[in-house]
Amino acid sequence: MKSTMKALLAGALILLAAEAQAQAWPTKPIKLVAPYPPGGQTDVVARYFAEKLTGVLGQQVIVENKAGAQGMVGAEIVKNAAPDGYTFVYVNSSMMCINPYVYKKMPYDGFKDFVPVTQHGLAPLAMVVLPTLGPKSVKEFVAWAKERKGKVNYASFGLGSSSHIWGEMLNQAEKLDMTHVPYKGAGPAIQDTLAGHIPVTIQDLASSGPAISGGKLLPLAVTSAVRWPRLPNVPTFNEVGYKIDLVGWNGIMAPAGTPKEIVERLSAEIRKVVQAPEGKEKLLDMGLFATGTTPAEMTEIMKTGCAAWGDAVKRAGVEPE
Repeated sequence: MKSTMKALLAGALILLAAEAQAQAWPTKPIKLVAPYPPGGQTDVVARYFAEKLTGVLGQQVIVENKAGAQGMVGAEIVKNAAPDGYTFVYVNSSMMCINPYVYKKMPYDGFKDFVPVTQHGLAPLAMVVLPTLGPKSVKEFVAWAKERKGKVNYASFGLGSSSHIWGEMLNQAEKLDMTHVPYKGAGPAIQDTLAGHIPVTIQDLASSGPAISGGKLLPLAVTSAVRWPRLPNVPTFNEVGYKIDLVGWNGIMAPAGTPKEIVERLSAEIRKVVQAPEGKEKLLDMGLFATGTTPAEMTEIMKTGCAAWGDAVKRAGVEPE
């Protein structure tokens, strides 16, 4: 009887300690690692969150860019950080779902080394070219590329990224024999496309959006299931004949072992931001369809969605490196 009472008391004390920790959190600045260079979707959305969360949490949220190896450098840093609620990482489906199928050696396990906080948005991509290139549609681009078979390069924001997989699926479907050129993020890939060094790229709408609206890049199609609200005249890949149902997503994760109460608190605060009318519009400006899931919902999304990306990698013929 005494041992049972002691066990119950110990359990109650643990729960009280966890609740007290969550209520006290945060007591110092929070680090949000953006594992891509400045200028891309990850960077701009992370900085928007940092501004909003600083206001509601009462402590500064600091964004740190740790680019490299298709997000793996930043993810590994967070994996090894103390799980105390003061270090988080901005992730996407490329990092968590595609990398394991593209790299033979991974410095982290997306399911074991992290805990989901929230999936905050779906991230469609846009296939873009310079307006002076010639093609005004995917069909015209395919014909243009076939005339130059083996001589056309396409850019992605990293080996194994969603932009790489989409580009390779088009490449394989049409037998274009294009050469993949991976960049360390969307920003540098867009810059080289604008400079005329790369004829085509499939990039996130945060990075390509300003150049599209400024008339410097011409969008041929988007990867979402429905047309992008900011580009109502641009068809989806499905509409132009490519039956591929794959849309990337963005989310926030924490090192495994981070107290559940802190994870739930941060998740709730981010959901408030992205589900508010202002937040939805702001995320559209940054290339995301706002969602906002619970940690448990994000876990299920990864369990079901990552397998689909794995199948896409195999269909695209991408060999692990």
